[in-house]
Amino acid sequence: MTNLKIDFETAFSQVQKETARILTKGPGLVSGYTSYLSNATGKMMRAKAVLACSMDKEGLVSKDAVYFAAAVEILHLATLVHDDIMDDADTRRGQVTLHRKSGDRVAVICGDYLLAAAIKELTHATQDDKYKSFDFSKYVQSIAIGELRQTVNNKNFRLNDYRYFTIIDGKTAALFEASYHAGSLAGDNDLKRVNLFKKLGRFTGIIFQLTDDCIDYENTKETAMKPVLSDYENGVITLPLIHAFSEEPELIDKAEAGLLSKEQIIEKVEAHDGVGYTHKVAEKFYKKGLSILKSLDLCGLQEEILTGLLQKAYVGLKG
Repeated sequence: MTNLKIDFETAFSQVQKETARILTKGPGLVSGYTSYLSNATGKMMRAKAVLACSMDKEGLVSKDAVYFAAAVEILHLATLVHDDIMDDADTRRGQVTLHRKSGDRVAVICGDYLLAAAIKELTHATQDDKYKSFDFSKYVQSIAIGELRQTVNNKNFRLNDYRYFTIIDGKTAALFEASYHAGSLAGDNDLKRVNLFKKLGRFTGIIFQLTDDCIDYENTKETAMKPVLSDYENGVITLPLIHAFSEEPELIDKAEAGLLSKEQIIEKVEAHDGVGYTHKVAEKFYKKGLSILKSLDLCGLQEEILTGLLQKAYVGLKG
């Protein structure tokens, strides 16, 4: 298949259609469940990143990027299905989660099916040697390891910043990096530029995770479109709380003894400005991302989209 070039809006529309096809047109048994997810695909930020990174100077997008973008989005949905099971979440993106609607066993199997579908989607791209450096399985493994690290550190109130970042590097940043990596390869960038795109993706993913960490302390369920004030109750230790514990270490013993309520935790995070600390960490990654964007010398629309994604991560943290 010839790797054609198309405009961004057409490419994004094709990604939407392709993801809908995967969710609704698979084997009848599974599509009866996965089609439900087509109403909760979100803003497809990772897909937009894939397409933007593949743009040429005229703002045209590689046709291969459509398949990479669809694969990334389907993999993302698979991780969300599994996340909701582990978190026992009731809602996701404003609708009842699949596991709550159809049961844990069905949801696990559907998540596994979507993972396989994402891998299969990559086979539609041009078989080109330039894609050999894109190891999709490596990113899938990184996501799984990140999730496992979070699980084994459940209720580890002695978690430090370094170990926290090893968790989010896998569970969140890896998929953003994969998006920017795939797109930059589809756009015929040289190795130096590909590595810069990968770093930009990783930094953007880290900022988005920092945003998510703060939602528990800044948003309501209605604005977050998912459960809030739940991380601590579920034993998930995030950066605002890690900072509060580092400022008042005696809290750790109380937490381990089960003597800190959710309300007390929120109070301590506020007292030690855990959210403010997280803002400052995010700002460092934001500035690194801006520096990379400047060095890449992107075309107008490409710069607009990728800068917008970085700003959405950062400004969203403050909003």
